[in-house]
Amino acid sequence: MKFLDLVKVYIKSGNGGSGALSFRREKFIEKGGPDGGNGGKGGSVWAIPDKSLNTLIDFKSKQHQFAKNGNPGQGKKKTGETGQDIYLKLPLGTEILDENQKIILGEINSENDKVLLLPGGTGGLGNHNFKTSTNRAPRKFTAGGIGLEKTIYLRLKLIADLGLIGLPNAGKSTFLSITSNANPKIANYPFTTLIPKLGVISIFNSNITIADIPGLIKDAHKGKGAGVRFLGHIEKCKVLLHLIDVSSNHLLTDYKIVLNELKKYNKELLHKPRITILNKVDLINENTLNKKIKLLAQYEKTIYPISTINYTGINILLENSIKKIVENKIEKEEKEKIKNKWDPID
Repeated sequence: MKFLDLVKVYIKSGNGGSGALSFRREKFIEKGGPDGGNGGKGGSVWAIPDKSLNTLIDFKSKQHQFAKNGNPGQGKKKTGETGQDIYLKLPLGTEILDENQKIILGEINSENDKVLLLPGGTGGLGNHNFKTSTNRAPRKFTAGGIGLEKTIYLRLKLIADLGLIGLPNAGKSTFLSITSNANPKIANYPFTTLIPKLGVISIFNSNITIADIPGLIKDAHKGKGAGVRFLGHIEKCKVLLHLIDVSSNHLLTDYKIVLNELKKYNKELLHKPRITILNKVDLINENTLNKKIKLLAQYEKTIYPISTINYTGINILLENSIKKIVENKIEKEEKEKIKNKWDPID
């Protein structure tokens, strides 16, 4: 399935049905009173989660979404049928933005989220509502309320336990391919990954999701290289894995470029748990590796040297770092189970 993380959608709620103008007409009842029913309420537009989705591609061919109109009222005080609601099924991590992409109208982050985007128009009043002591046969009724309409943007930010970040060609896609079930495109040139990729790592009797974010470059926070959209996906990741090409002649510069872009986009990203990984140790000798680790140790307490080609250091990284993440995740899930456990006394 193709990946799409930003799409423009026009939505409209249904009009309310008109109230009815009707009088009771039955045998032996010459002058029955007003019995015009109310119109049905127009359908509303909702956003709901669908955890089976990880892209907005379905909306590329469905950019106009209309709820149904309510039906008009009928005689015998029968209310018109309510218009059918329409539900926009969205992947977890979707933000709903206004037409200018400035205001967040709602978010779908959990299976329990449900956002009302546009309410349906109210049903009109039938003439029976206007009967008074002085007006026994009112011919007054009201039209249904007009449905609302607006243009919105849907922006997906992938929700993952781990997010792979780094400059282009740091080895993120290879790391994803050897540790998870994902099958990303891999080649020895920058920008192999053009869209985020999701994978699942099965380890320690648990499944954790990992997202490969396309390589960041300088000024990504300004939109260079589609950087703003890529950085958006990092916001929803619980832990960041920062991969650095240890064979680079500009190790510290490479390290700082990525962190500066995170800071300039959203400084809160620097407070996320982060694991620093020196990749491609197979390309340098041990003495050079030790010097580079010492250089980076000025900024990072724990550094993991690995090679995604010959698997050097992969197991140590998974056992020492990812194990802790899994343990935290299991602990959180257990707390949720206790929290949601049914109590017969309630």
